[in-house]
Order: sequence, then C-alpha cells, then structure tokens
Amino acid sequence: MALPMNTTCRLLAALPAALIVAAIPMLVSARQAPPLVIDGGTLIDGNGGAPITDAVVVIQGDRITTVGRRGQTTIPANAQVIRGDGKFILPGLWDSQVSYQWYYGEVMLNYGITSTIDVGIAGEIGAPHRDAVMKGYVRGPRPFTGISRFTDTPVGGTGLETPGTPGRSPKTAQEARELVRTWSELGADMIQVAEGGLPAEINRAVAEESRKLGKPTFMRAYGPILGPREAAALGTTNLPHSAGIGRTVARMEPTSEDDPRNEADLYSEMDEAKAKELIQLLVKNNVALTPTFRAGFAGFSRDWDKFAQEDRRFFETADPALLAYYPPERIENAMAIYRNRPGGQGAVRERRLAGYRNALRFHKMFADAGGHVVPGANTNPGRVPGNSLIHEMLIFVEAGITPMQIIQGATKWSAEMIQRQKDLGTVEAGKLADIVMVNADPLQNIENLRQVDTVIFGGKRVALGYSAGYYPVYKRDSEMNPPVEALPWVQAFKMVALTGSGGRFNGQRPVAAGQPLPNPAESPHPAIEAISPLMVTEGSPATTVTLKGFNFVRRSQVLFKGVPVPYKVVSGSELQVTVDSMLLREPGWHEFVVRNPWPLHPEIGQHWGNGTSNRARLIVKFRD
Repeated sequence: MALPMNTTCRLLAALPAALIVAAIPMLVSARQAPPLVIDGGTLIDGNGGAPITDAVVVIQGDRITTVGRRGQTTIPANAQVIRGDGKFILPGLWDSQVSYQWYYGEVMLNYGITSTIDVGIAGEIGAPHRDAVMKGYVRGPRPFTGISRFTDTPVGGTGLETPGTPGRSPKTAQEARELVRTWSELGADMIQVAEGGLPAEINRAVAEESRKLGKPTFMRAYGPILGPREAAALGTTNLPHSAGIGRTVARMEPTSEDDPRNEADLYSEMDEAKAKELIQLLVKNNVALTPTFRAGFAGFSRDWDKFAQEDRRFFETADPALLAYYPPERIENAMAIYRNRPGGQGAVRERRLAGYRNALRFHKMFADAGGHVVPGANTNPGRVPGNSLIHEMLIFVEAGITPMQIIQGATKWSAEMIQRQKDLGTVEAGKLADIVMVNADPLQNIENLRQVDTVIFGGKRVALGYSAGYYPVYKRDSEMNPPVEALPWVQAFKMVALTGSGGRFNGQRPVAAGQPLPNPAESPHPAIEAISPLMVTEGSPATTVTLKGFNFVRRSQVLFKGVPVPYKVVSGSELQVTVDSMLLREPGWHEFVVRNPWPLHPEIGQHWGNGTSNRARLIVKFRD
C-alpha cells in the first residue's frame, strides 16, 4: 500500500540516522504502488453518452491514466486487477446536500458515495476534516464545505462567536465581503446564502467577492428580496432545496411573511407561463437545482411506505460494528417522521399532493430543457445516510427524470456546481480515481446502485463493511461545531457571576503584570469566552494559546487534553497558556478547560457548575 508523504516523513524521523539512507529506497518503492486496473464490465462514465462495454480502466496512484476497451488497452504487467465482467462501472456518487455527521463516513462509502456537499454549518473544523479525508487519514467521502453561510436569522447572537460560526448576518456590504474573504481563507469550497431576506446590496457584494476569489455560490433564494431570478442574475451555480421556485411560479406570489401557504401550496397554484419563463432563465444561466423532494415534500411520494420499510430494515439488519458507534438518539430521529404520515389531511392534503406533483413536473420540464437536476437528500440527523440518497433518486424517477440524468446529477453535475469537474465527476483519464462498481445495470433500474460490489477512493480500493472502533479524528456534527462551547450559557452566567455577591470575584478587573489573581477561600465557577489561535499544525513547536473568560483565580488550573499546562496571567479575563510541542504531535480537536479548586462559592458554584469551565477546542490539523 502506498504511504502518504507525511507518514513517510514520520517513519524516517523515527529511524536512527545510520539507517535512514538504507531505508529510503524501501520507502520510495512502497510509495510507488502497482497500477490498479478494472478489467471488463460496462462503463457509464458520467458524460451521458452510450455505455462502453468490455471497458478497461487503468489507475496509477490516485489518478485514472487510461480508459479504453479490452483488446485495445494495455494492462501493465504488475497491475492489481479487479475483474469487472458483468458489472457496471460509474464515477463515485455524490450526496449534494448534507448536514454532515461524523458517523456517516463508513455508511456512505458502503453506498458508493465518495463526495458530499454540506449546507454551510461546519464551522472552522470543516476544512481540516475535508483535508484529512483527502489525505487518507479519515475514512469517509470527500466532504466539500461552505464553512459558514449568510443568513438573516443568525445563530448564537452572543457576540462571542468566531467568524466561521454559522450563520452570519452582515450589516453592510463591506462586512459581507470581509466574511467571504475570511471563509475563503478558512478553506470554503463554496459560499452559501441560506435565506432570501438579506438586503440586495449585501447579496450583490457576496456574489461579486465570491466571483473575485473564484468561489461558486449556492443561494437559497426563498425571497422576498433574493428570489431565483435575482440569484440567477448574480451568477449562483445552485439553488439548494430548489429554493423560491414555488413562490416564483405561483399565480399570486406571497406578499408578506404572514402568508400561510407552504411550498406545496404554492406549487399547487403553478402558472404554466411563469414556470416556462423561469426554466428558460435558469437553464440560460447554468443554475443547477437540488430539489430535496424527500425532505421538502415528506409523505407525498408514491414510495413513502417503501422508504419507511427500508429505513427500519437498515437498523434492524445493521452490522453490530456499525451499531456500536451509531448514536441511538439518531436512530430515533430518523424513525420519528414515519410515526404519522406528514402532509396534512383531507382537502389540505389533496391540495398539497397536487402541489407535489406540480413540483415534480416543473423539475421534469427543467431537465427536458437541458437543466441540471442534482440529487441531494438533505441528509441530516433525521435521515438514514445512503438510503436517503437512493430515496431521493426514486422520487426523481417518479418525476420522469431518466436514470442517465440521475447518474449525471449524482456525479458530473455535482462536481461542476463546485467547480471540481477538472478532478472529479466522470471516469476519464486525468481525473481522480473515485469509482463505484455495482452488480446490476442502474440504467434499467436506478435502485441497482444499491448493489455495490467495489468502491475505489483516490485510487485505492475501499474495504467495505464497518469497524466498531470507527472514530474520525475530527468528530464533526451538524450542530455548528463551535470552538468555544455553550456560549449562550456563558453569556447568561456572566450576568449572574459578575453582579451581586459573586461580584467580588469579578474576573474582568485588570490584574497588573506580575500581580496574582484573587485567591478566595471559596472559588467561583470559571467560564471561557474565546480561544486564540483556533488552529495549529501537527508537530508545531511550543505554542502560546490565549484563553479569555472570567472567574479565574490564583489556584485555577488550565488543562489541555486532560493535562495541566502552565500559563501566564495577562489580566483577570485573559490567560496565556503554554502548550508544549509534545502535546501538539497528535492531530485532532483537543480540549482546554479551566478548573477552579474546591470548595466552590455556594451562590455561584452549586447552581451553575462543578468548578470546571465550558470547553474551548484547539484544532491540530495534519501536516501537508
């Protein structure tokens, strides 16, 4: 197996100097793994053309070097050969709308999903997680990320959130431009606008700055200010949830937020002329649609009962190794939607069912006009990963979208939305070797994509199945992953801790250089408000990390990864912590806490905590 470069460097560093010269040829040879070849099978390459029978695909390293036919393509003598006879070869699949959870990784690979696109709620951990997957250190699909997103309903609102905390509501166009630059510097693959209510000048600034930086935009153009027409004019590449289309094609668009009609109601009043005009505009401007039918029209699909049965069976027959780490509460979340059929009853349901059918028809018209409809399942804690994508594809079939169009949407067109078509999305020479092989023809029945035989990720064959010890280095959830946890609690606690009888422990009082912190007999409960820097690189030298907060006292301990570490007092609200290089050798998302000594002050400690602060986390990213 080929060794990543930084793994090789670690091996060399561990050897005595006298052995390094002798070891180099062996390590170089190990990196030069033999070619991997798929010999035989039918290739559906993602470009939409006729399938290629008796295909041969040659892979060297992480790239496809040759795509041809048997008898016309030379197979290297030392190649590792995968027999493809009777199988169907496709690009790795994409789930193009995901609120990524750490436990999705193995499940998605087992379904042939090799890439995902998130909804802009990863936070600062998004890029290190993506890069760790790309380098082969975390088992899972490539998680392309927006880091954060623009919204007119900001999350948090304490004023202590970091720039990458989702979502942000800029007050000015200049602030919007600065956020685009910040997210780009943090590693965003695209810039996302989550609502349609931000002022037009802010939407324009986001689009202009993103274009300047070469970042595509995804816009949930629900209106009332930013609708699909405005988003298309601004150059968005995607409308997640097909946002705003129901509103735009309704005979009478909503005029206020008090309008009681939901998306299905609006589609039930679809004006054919408006629909055709909007389709023409979206196709002309190369705007792809990710309709998320299963999420937005829950309960209406003709296959809804089948979806419920398959999701239940997923857990009933799951590998015990998967259930060893799959959070039980997420199983409950995924099953809850099936307890009562959503969508209303009586005349309300009939009207909304008509709206659902119109939504399907609109997207079929869009596809027939040359538009790109992309399967993204809005996979989140309320969905079963893998199953959710197949179910979304089945609703595409219900709409009349062809299996070839579905495959292109889940491969080539997804890559194009985020401008990654140079490397991903099709099986062609020069592309990254993300490939799935299935045992039956998906052009005959899209559900045959379930019959996964082989998955190749970055040129390496993936060992399918599950490992009970699966625990990715960055345990990422969809709940924003803040660098400092529990900030609303911190804000509420501060109002109590720094007033009344607790005020004598006021951590905001400056402490002059060289002077100690207060040393009360009964300690207050400490809290952390901010950490800086947020990220360092694996193997960094000793690093100073600043923690800001309150209720720090003379006998406070700072713990990093559970180990007490030294610090210098800057003031009653700021500590400069020294983290030894030995503690920075392990990539991960490592915790700081401040612990105050017992006994705690009865009016502060007993009601607000146990003497140990909320957690602040330092990202230690992998070396390049």
